[in-house]
Amino acid sequence: MSNKRTTLILGAGFSGQKYGALLSSDGMQVFGTTRSQDKVPELKKAGIQPIVFDGSKLTPALQDAINQATDVVVSIAPNEFGDPSLKALSSALSSAPHLSWIGYLSTVGVYGHHDGAWVDEESTCKPVSKRSVQRMEAELEWRTFATTQELPLAILRLSGIYGPGRNALKNMAEGKARRLVKAGQVFNRIHVADIAGSLRFLSNMRANGIYNVTDDMPSPPQDVVEYAASVTKIDPPEPIDFETATLSPMARSFYGENKRVSNAKLKEAGFQFQYSDYRQSLKKMWDEDDWR
Repeated sequence: MSNKRTTLILGAGFSGQKYGALLSSDGMQVFGTTRSQDKVPELKKAGIQPIVFDGSKLTPALQDAINQATDVVVSIAPNEFGDPSLKALSSALSSAPHLSWIGYLSTVGVYGHHDGAWVDEESTCKPVSKRSVQRMEAELEWRTFATTQELPLAILRLSGIYGPGRNALKNMAEGKARRLVKAGQVFNRIHVADIAGSLRFLSNMRANGIYNVTDDMPSPPQDVVEYAASVTKIDPPEPIDFETATLSPMARSFYGENKRVSNAKLKEAGFQFQYSDYRQSLKKMWDEDDWR
């Protein structure tokens, strides 16, 4: 079945590119959009056929990819006007002759603040930050579209993404790590390889519905920095009290949402995580020199 499928990734960035490379290694045809001509060689190297898309104009190359696509994965951030890719491409996607599954990459930020309590896919969404409110609205737009088209849509709610080139080990090595401490604060995380793996898993089963794609170990952020310090054998930075820290409004807003996110639904469906907690992940990335 896999060789007959063609995937179009709208927004082949950090997560989308990893997924495209995985499918390409499976022998599948993969198209991926990028806003920048500079990223074209990177996509080609990952086995993805690049299409430059500014987020607003349907080009002949993108129309051709839509005409071939059986799967569309959306990894483009919404804005105050909604999902730009859906606005630009809804007509073309509505008449796509082979389209049979959509995956939408969202965020656990849509749950908002739950005072450190556990949340799952049935939990009330009460997003706090502007970007999480926009994600919630974009989820609804895609659900409406998929329902109208009678297509299965999997919404993957992702926690904080890390992987090669974007992780606590690199921050330690480059002297950029900060040990911010806020009482009671925890975050979940997810390795980019598990985003790619869960997308492949959910697309293979033509999954419909919401899935939290997140690790097993919601933890205080300072614990991750301290563990990365022990792995790299670099002294950890001094702890900084969150209340008095100098932070950008965006960085501070992340700390306004405190919750523990459950991945039980995805596991019960049969998915097995490669990187189920940050300790095992950082150790493996360090040992395999896969962190730079």
